[in-house]
Amino acid sequence: MTKISKNDNLQGEQASDDSQRKSDHINLALHSQTLVNELDRRFYYEPMVAGFPSEPLNSIPFAGKQIKVPIWVSSMTGGHLMSGKINRNLAMACKEFGMGMGLGSCRMLLSEETYFADFDVRSILGDENPLFANLGIAQIEQMVERNETDKLRRLVASLKADGLIVHVNPLQEWVQPEGNTVHYPPSETIEKLLEKIDFKLIVKEVGQGFGPKSIQKLLKLPLTAIEFGAFGGTNFAKVEIQRSSDIKQELHRPFVNIGVSAEEMIDLINDMVLNGNKFACNQLIISGGIHNYLDGYYLTQKSLLPSIYAQASAFLKYSQGEYSVLQKFVSTQIEGFKMAQNYLTLRNPKPAL
Repeated sequence: MTKISKNDNLQGEQASDDSQRKSDHINLALHSQTLVNELDRRFYYEPMVAGFPSEPLNSIPFAGKQIKVPIWVSSMTGGHLMSGKINRNLAMACKEFGMGMGLGSCRMLLSEETYFADFDVRSILGDENPLFANLGIAQIEQMVERNETDKLRRLVASLKADGLIVHVNPLQEWVQPEGNTVHYPPSETIEKLLEKIDFKLIVKEVGQGFGPKSIQKLLKLPLTAIEFGAFGGTNFAKVEIQRSSDIKQELHRPFVNIGVSAEEMIDLINDMVLNGNKFACNQLIISGGIHNYLDGYYLTQKSLLPSIYAQASAFLKYSQGEYSVLQKFVSTQIEGFKMAQNYLTLRNPKPAL
């Protein structure tokens, strides 16, 4: 009787695996043709210049701390029944992978603490990672006018946050059935706020982005960062229009298609840098239409100012269930960014300073 060795078994299993792989190739090759008009023309692919990435990404200074990857968890939920679960999952991911996090609107915490636990994630996130609370410009305007900015200080302190994100959303407020009127230019309100606070401030848009005049005003302010909230991602004006009556939906719909894309904003800011402008704010969070790690890699590489990228809807999608699902998503994003960094160069690199 012939004795079959362990090595023989392993070789047989390997041959079986190879056979299945080759069979897969034959079956799938006919359905895996690429078309030139589908080519991603942002990059050159350089397979000769590097091996698989094995080192961690370089850490990035942000808000006086160091984040391990160039990814920001953008503000999403505020007072929903699932907010607690979502925020806890997101905080766990930020802790594990070294990301920064912006909370959803904390407006309800100004008047009651019923939902405080849903936002209280510092102990999960860890002290080493940036955490920012979040309020709208309409509420900020009211508190500045009433000299109630101590409420903001207490909010930031209670959440053990590093600072506050102010989302600037006059269009959303205008079309929202329960919206608030924004009476003054938000840049003036934010200037007044900066005079009264001792914590860090980020300003973001909510789906339309910022045009050149707004960008110039923001860059001159001593902000920790500007978050784009550019056109191309979740648009909260569109969200509110869809909550309105049929007649209001019809009348307001043209405004949905107004905005500035993330790439356009990068180009505008790069031009300002090249023209010799000096800024008080030099950190960007690129968000709005960032669908994957290639988008994030492309835009952060294109920016002349230090930048990280943010996603909202994708994190929201993967954070509602088991943590392992979100964990896999984030891990894949980081692995993809590393592969892009090793093997891709921009066809049109950022201009030299």
